[in-house]
Amino acid sequence: MASTWLRVRGGISPPPLRLRLPIQHRVAHMWAEVDLIDWAALRHNYGSAEDVPGLLRRCAGPNPEDAEIAADDLLNHLFHQGGYICSAAPATLPFLLRLAATPDVPSRRTLLELVSRLVSEAVLVAEKWVDPGWPSAWERALPEVLVLLDAPEPEIRRAAADVIGSCRSPGELTLPALLRRWQAEDDPATRLDLILAIGRAALQEPTGEHGTAVRHLLRELLDAPEAQIRLAAVHAIAPADPALPAQQLGMLLEAVRDPSVELWQHTSAVESGVQGVHHWTAALLTGPSPSFTLGLLDDHPDVEQRIGGLARAGGLLAQWRSPTTALLPRLVARLDDPAAEVRFRAAELLACLGPAAAAHADEVAALLGDTDARTTRKRETVAEAAVWALARMNDPRCVPGLIDAAAHPRSGFASNSAHYPSADWHYAVLPAVHEVVGHLPDHAGLLLPMICGRLDTAVADHVLNSYCQVLAGWGPAADAAVPQLLGLLEDDRTWPAAARALAGIGRAGNGALEPLLARSVSDGAHTELAAWASYKVGGEPGPALEALGRTVTERGFPRPALQMLADLGTHAAAYADRLRTMTSDTEPWTRIEAAHALWAVTGDTETTVPALMTALRGLADGTCRPVMLPAVRYLARIGRAARPAAQLVRGVPTSDRRLRSSGGWRGFTQDESFSTAVRELLAACD
Repeated sequence: MASTWLRVRGGISPPPLRLRLPIQHRVAHMWAEVDLIDWAALRHNYGSAEDVPGLLRRCAGPNPEDAEIAADDLLNHLFHQGGYICSAAPATLPFLLRLAATPDVPSRRTLLELVSRLVSEAVLVAEKWVDPGWPSAWERALPEVLVLLDAPEPEIRRAAADVIGSCRSPGELTLPALLRRWQAEDDPATRLDLILAIGRAALQEPTGEHGTAVRHLLRELLDAPEAQIRLAAVHAIAPADPALPAQQLGMLLEAVRDPSVELWQHTSAVESGVQGVHHWTAALLTGPSPSFTLGLLDDHPDVEQRIGGLARAGGLLAQWRSPTTALLPRLVARLDDPAAEVRFRAAELLACLGPAAAAHADEVAALLGDTDARTTRKRETVAEAAVWALARMNDPRCVPGLIDAAAHPRSGFASNSAHYPSADWHYAVLPAVHEVVGHLPDHAGLLLPMICGRLDTAVADHVLNSYCQVLAGWGPAADAAVPQLLGLLEDDRTWPAAARALAGIGRAGNGALEPLLARSVSDGAHTELAAWASYKVGGEPGPALEALGRTVTERGFPRPALQMLADLGTHAAAYADRLRTMTSDTEPWTRIEAAHALWAVTGDTETTVPALMTALRGLADGTCRPVMLPAVRYLARIGRAARPAAQLVRGVPTSDRRLRSSGGWRGFTQDESFSTAVRELLAACD
């Protein structure tokens, strides 16, 4: 059956492109062929592909800036974030290549980048996500890409090599052209792209004349006089010989720290500066060994190299616990670096390590007066990184800096909570002030005046909610804030946040009992919150049960309601049967919160322990999901009856891989929380 993209007006598909025609002749006929395709029948990431012809014409237009914008739009429409090959992609492919082969088209390089991404994605995703017309479209397109290897412009030759290296066409079709180009090529950056493309193409021809010749060539290049040629050869060989990078460690370090590493910025396959090449090369060396990173942390006259070394240290530490001992002294040594960015990153990494770096608090404290700033949008200062590091070390010298940062909302600290995905690199960012303060209940007496001041002046709801959440987390240590919170209970906008804080503080907030009870019987929203908070500060369970009954009738069992029922314990026995049913819910958060509530209400462990254990699958193997942490904590509360769960996680404390689902500093604190919770579970079950 013909692919959808071949449906054309009048039912006739355009004739296949013949490479012997001159470029000018081909382009002259292209727009007529574009108009023959039924673009309305095709789809891309933003819906109908009817806008593709217009974008193609703009790519060839006389305005270079508009042509680049159109090419970027095409990339976004046809590729976006990847994941599938849309039906418009095979229809557009031949026209992308014809434009890329036309010398006066200003967006040629971007169009070839789009082709490279599509070719690579078609290999990575499952067959069901690839439009049926793509394989044949690519088969017809490959000869055109091979022709571009001989383009007069080096950047086009590089892009063509990258496209060929990204595909999975048989090596017998690609290697002869790549090898011919290699023999003729004199542009240094293009030679790097060719080596990588040759290595990838060789994987498609493990045997045969061309494959043997290529493997011999790549091995010879390991002794080439140019450092980046040697580096490219290791990358080209490594997929077939994973042991090679570790054997060539010294050579890799020499290459990535050599000034000639800047060549990679001009390539198509990598197109990256120092940090990117560090990261790309480190990926060849799997596992927690710090040897490569230690080499990157050696002193270097280039500040970008020193920054790159710390970036790689962050990436390694984000994944593994064991490199801490070896890397910690090198991080501390960088606190005296002449570059502000290096000092910031060193202090920020010490903050991530937190308690493990506490012995170096004095060296960090020496930076509290360092107001030099990064060149980022937030302009974070070295001193702010030092404040964060001292907070993570539970050192009171952080307090004045936090008070100052809270008084200046435009400080380098984040304006609100932010989450970053877990990755093999590190996001060197600061948390929000309230997140820093949340780690410091031991210094509540010093920080409470600042928090109360923030509550008094907070205009934005997220500021009010964040600091009330801090007070709730501190519990009884925040009792001096009760008068401030009582005032907030009088305001219809601020009372819910204050109620949560008072509930966390507990009986020290019993002065809030009457106003909370009044809120619980009002006609307003959140009556169940007011009733539950009244119980937490020392009231009777009846109002909370009545309000929760109304909530359950109207909205079922939202997660907060399940947590409130757990707090009510045996008083909520009337809900036991419904909670027991919910322990089999398909949604993990509902299942574990219902299981915990059922245990708190009835003491049932026969149902609750297996239900909670379902959240732990994969934890011992390093899988980490947010729902796992409360499940472990709930099992620890259950105690000895949770022994089967303890057996599942017994090896977790000694595992080297960090348990995290987030990136940046949050991944480190997540790992600490998981480790603590697992140890508490094991202790409770021994």
